[in-house]
Amino acid sequence: MSSLKGLQLIPSVEVEHHKVENYEELESKLEFSPLLYSSLERHLSSNLLNSSRDNKVQFMSDILLGYSPLSERIRTQKQNEYRQRIISNYQPLHSMLYTMKATNFFVPSFIKAISENSVESFRKIICEPYPGVLSFEMLQPRFCEMLLEEVENFEKWVRETKFRIMRPNAMSKFGAVLDDFGLQNMLQKFMEDFILPISRVAFTEVGGSTLDSHHGFVVEYGMDKGVDLGLHVDDAEVTLNVCLGKHFTGGDLFFQGVRCEKHMNTETRPEVKVFFTFFNSLSNYSTHGARATTSGRRTNLLIWCRSSVFREMRKYQTDFSSWCAECKRDEEERMLQKLATLKISAVSSL
Repeated sequence: MSSLKGLQLIPSVEVEHHKVENYEELESKLEFSPLLYSSLERHLSSNLLNSSRDNKVQFMSDILLGYSPLSERIRTQKQNEYRQRIISNYQPLHSMLYTMKATNFFVPSFIKAISENSVESFRKIICEPYPGVLSFEMLQPRFCEMLLEEVENFEKWVRETKFRIMRPNAMSKFGAVLDDFGLQNMLQKFMEDFILPISRVAFTEVGGSTLDSHHGFVVEYGMDKGVDLGLHVDDAEVTLNVCLGKHFTGGDLFFQGVRCEKHMNTETRPEVKVFFTFFNSLSNYSTHGARATTSGRRTNLLIWCRSSVFREMRKYQTDFSSWCAECKRDEEERMLQKLATLKISAVSSL
């Protein structure tokens, strides 16, 4: 297997001026997703970065094969075949959604903040109603309308063709995976160019600066669909959650603190339960859920953003008290117990 000396944790300054190779045309020959190769290329050392594409593919494939079990590679291959069957037969309604064009997608204030790319520019558009949850105006209303229409068109095609589709996750029986019908590349660019700049500043402790893959989908709630969503933690380092519409009541989000893997299923203490009625947010590892949608229909866009680097590092980490509320609370309780023991010992020695 190739030496890991050819990789670096933080992309060098040289990467900013480097044009990443196009691996999509090699998709049929690659062991893994072309997007994974594009993301990993950013972490190559300078000598490899400037080598031929074939050399880079060989180097990265050797590394990925070393970390990916056969079962995972078979699953990825089946997923690619499944997506290709859909893309070959489904006719998109709004072709402009499939190529990133910032002015068609985002409101001017958001584009300005991203282009300036500074803490100060982000502060102008962002509020933090709860620790680890950022709220801001982001998407153009017309973009939200078109995305809803595209999803409805895809679901109509599914019904007419009786094509059996995979749902977004185990919790969501109603909705669709956007990556499955051709929006994968657009959403990857969405994450890299418009989510990563903010998460790099706001969520460094939980992998926000090394996001390299995503899972993009919509979920639907209504009286004839799932009405609520129980307490959970997303399979993501950072999540973008945007309400696309339409008319509804209820559906408030609630947050109960940032959790590490150890404390994901720990019973929540009542004093940290907070409800919100906003639906445009970026958050990290926050334990959260959604109250019942009492009328109408609600559809949300979610992009789960993941960092393979952070997940690998997390395997060797034991202390998460810098960002896990429960770990911090446990540490504070241990300190109080230690102080109480010292006081008792001091009194006994008198």
